[in-house]
Amino acid sequence: MNLLVSISRNIYSLDKKSIDKCRKRWDNLIHPKGTLGKLEDITAMLSGVYGSHKIDDRPKKCIIAFAADHGVYEEGVSPQTQDITRMQFENFTNGKCAVATLAAFNNINIIPVDIGMMGTEAIYGVLDYKIRQGTSNMAIGPAMTANEAVKAIEIGIEVAERCIVDGYKIIGVGEMGISNTTPATAIISVMTGKDPKEVTDMGAGLKDELIKHKADIIRKSIEINNPNPTDGIEVLSKVGGFEIGGITGVILGCAANRTPVVIDGYISYAAALIAYRINPKSIDYVIPSHFSKEKGSQAALDMLKLEPMLNLDMRLGEGTGAALMMNIIDSAIYAYNNMGKFEEEEIGKFMGPGIDS
Repeated sequence: MNLLVSISRNIYSLDKKSIDKCRKRWDNLIHPKGTLGKLEDITAMLSGVYGSHKIDDRPKKCIIAFAADHGVYEEGVSPQTQDITRMQFENFTNGKCAVATLAAFNNINIIPVDIGMMGTEAIYGVLDYKIRQGTSNMAIGPAMTANEAVKAIEIGIEVAERCIVDGYKIIGVGEMGISNTTPATAIISVMTGKDPKEVTDMGAGLKDELIKHKADIIRKSIEINNPNPTDGIEVLSKVGGFEIGGITGVILGCAANRTPVVIDGYISYAAALIAYRINPKSIDYVIPSHFSKEKGSQAALDMLKLEPMLNLDMRLGEGTGAALMMNIIDSAIYAYNNMGKFEEEEIGKFMGPGIDS
C-alpha cells in the first residue's frame, strides 16, 4: 500500500507551458492552422507529459500485457475454455498472436506478465508476478481481497517503472484472460451506474441467448458484493480481475513518472476507471487508442471524457488497438519535427501565422 499511496501522491497536472509552446510550433509549420487535428493534439499532450515541447522521433515503445484467469468462469459466462488463457499467452512470446504481429510490425516490444493465470508451470519469456491462480468467483463473494487488489496495482506500477528505467518513453497496455469482459463490465456498471443489461455484450463470442445470463451474473455479483463506486480499490477487489489491477497500476505508474500510457480497448477502460477513482489526474496521461465494439464502451469513455482515435470494429483486446495507435503517435511526432516552417519557406509569404488561410 505504501507504493500505491506514494505513486498516487506524485501525479501532477500536465505542463501547460510546454503544451502552449507545442501549439505555437504547430502554428508555424506549413499547413493551415489546426488542420492536422488530433495529430496536433497528440504532440501537445506529449509535450505536457514530458514537460518539454521538444519530442524525440520514434521514441522507444512497449506494451505491457497482463494475463489472469477468473473464478466467475464457473458461471458459464464465456464460450471459451479457461485453458485458452495460458495457451494464447504463450503466443505473446512467440510472435503468433494478433498483438505480437502488430507490435513487431510497428517496432514495439511486448512485456508479458503472468499476474494470475491458472497453472504453476512458467512460460519462457513471461515475467512471473502471479498473485494466485485466478480470482475467486465474484458471483459468490469478492473476487479478491483488498490486499490482493492493492498488490495487483502495485505490480503494474513496478513493471511500468521497470520499463521506464529501461528507456521506454511510451507504454501501452494489453491483457489476456478468458471471461475478463465479465469483471470489466461489472466495473463499468458499478462506476457508471448503468444496469448490467445496458453494458453487457458478447465478449469473445458469446451467443445472444447467453448475453442475458452474463448480465444476470454481473447483476448478482454486484448485489452480493455491493462495491462502493467511489472507492476504486474496493470495486477492483469485489468485482475485478488481477490483470485489470495490473493495467491500473501501469496507468498510475506512468502518470507519476511523466510517461504517456496508451490504453487498448474494453478491459483497459475498466482499469482506467479504477485509476480515475484513485487519482483523477492519472487520466491526463492516457492516450485512448480504439473504440471497442463492446456495448459498454461509450458509457465508460464518457465518464473518463476520453475519445479514442480509431474505430475499426475491434473487440479482441490483447493490446491490439494500442499497437496500432503507436504508429499514429510516431507519425504525429515525425510530422511535428520535420515539417517545414512558414518563416523558412516561400509559401510563408502567402499563408501562415497572422495570414487568413
